[in-house]
Amino acid sequence: MKILVVEDDKGALRFIKKGLTESGYTIDAVLNGEDGLFLAVNQPYDLIVLDVMLPGMSGFEIISELRKAGKDTPVVFLTARDAPDDIVHGLNLGADDYLVKPFAFAELLARIKAVLRRGGKEKRFERLTVGGLSLDLVARTARRDEKRIELSGKEFLLLEYLMRNSGHVLTRTMILEKVWGYNFDTSSNIIDVHINRLRGKIDKQFKSRLIHTIKGVGYVLKEED
Repeated sequence: MKILVVEDDKGALRFIKKGLTESGYTIDAVLNGEDGLFLAVNQPYDLIVLDVMLPGMSGFEIISELRKAGKDTPVVFLTARDAPDDIVHGLNLGADDYLVKPFAFAELLARIKAVLRRGGKEKRFERLTVGGLSLDLVARTARRDEKRIELSGKEFLLLEYLMRNSGHVLTRTMILEKVWGYNFDTSSNIIDVHINRLRGKIDKQFKSRLIHTIKGVGYVLKEED
């Protein structure tokens, strides 16, 4: 799942991004309101974490413009503005939740999950299977033919994306945007490196391959014919 974080405090932004990435989300992060609005309108996100006091334009202005544009992306305000009138105003503009700083990351994560569940975007119990490969999205474990496979955080996210789209060719751009985020350097060979690592873990020791290269396009995960 992909989350946009709009926060002008660099320290807070690093903290939130690190925590959400470790929790399995793909994060785009920006430091000002104008960039936040541009991405929120033009990119697909499952949720937006939004500060109120931002350079360029406020979080209140962002959500107002977002709703005017017909975008119903869930929004969780995360801000030091703790006056009751501010909270009511933010919720009336269309926010799904409002959390006041200072905050505990565990509470932010719980609120994000609750908002996603209400929207039907997150399931508490889910397992993906392709052939003999299974991915438990709750326990965050992988197995092939009942053999446990140890994955890094990015390897897990990459494999999840491939399995959710099994049988469909995914371009490198699609993979970069979903797994590494909108701002990642498209000239990097990071995808090929991680694909090779995944192959070594889920294909090398087994009779059939699951990850296939589509030359000049990208990759697809499927059972061999």
